[in-house]
Amino acid sequence: MFIDSHAHLDSPRYSEDRADLLRRAQAAGVGGILAIGLGEGPHEMQQALEICRQYNGQSGMPQLWASAGIYPHNTHEIDQAALAKLDRLLAEPEVIACGELGLDYYHEGTPHEIQHRGLVQQLEIAAARKRPITIHCRPKDGTSDAFDDLFPVLDEHWQKTGLGGILHCFSGNEREARRLIEMGFLISFSGSLTFPKAEPLRAVAATLPLDHLLVETDAPWLAPSPHRGQRNESAWVLHTAQVLAECLGIEADQLASSTTKNFYRLFSLTPNVGN
Repeated sequence: MFIDSHAHLDSPRYSEDRADLLRRAQAAGVGGILAIGLGEGPHEMQQALEICRQYNGQSGMPQLWASAGIYPHNTHEIDQAALAKLDRLLAEPEVIACGELGLDYYHEGTPHEIQHRGLVQQLEIAAARKRPITIHCRPKDGTSDAFDDLFPVLDEHWQKTGLGGILHCFSGNEREARRLIEMGFLISFSGSLTFPKAEPLRAVAATLPLDHLLVETDAPWLAPSPHRGQRNESAWVLHTAQVLAECLGIEADQLASSTTKNFYRLFSLTPNVGN
């Protein structure tokens, strides 16, 4: 069984066939999906939880969990009402993670200092609710600027919690990955690992310990080869998993078992023996 550790199931791109998408994932061997609760801003971050409650327990569907958080480029929308809403959502049992939150310097938009403040505010709420985090960190091309700013924040506000988290859609170097692992993070690879020009990222993946790795889709974006350019979906996490297994020199079944165990360990979940 595989787990898609990061998918935006609340995307309007799934509004016509979300149930069919989930059935395809289950049929492909994806037994669980972490639905990321961002929406188009704080006013929609409850949608992932609503999807979990709509589909969990239905026959032929994977297990769904939710996160809740405010994306870096939406941090300018943070006010006391948004923070209170985040706190309420993180209290719900299906909402196992806070995020995705972090720093995005690749796209122009929300000033870095506002992203930084929003990140710290969310870390404080996640710590109080004892929820691991899922981090988005994207530097400008050819730089490490976002990681350089992220690490001091995590050192000061997060590492002491011992809660750890996920660095989703990892695109950094080995030094950055290992520093995150030392902080208790799992490194999650998306479909970008399968792209022809991603050889440097595959080289990094080959050096990392199996007990700190995850796979994800970031659906509906970043569809892996051979589906690149199409709307992504959770069933296709198997393409990323196969490439990651090849990087590590192991079988896909071993990767499935290990990444699923890693996910359950991080979130203190009990495996569903039916999957």
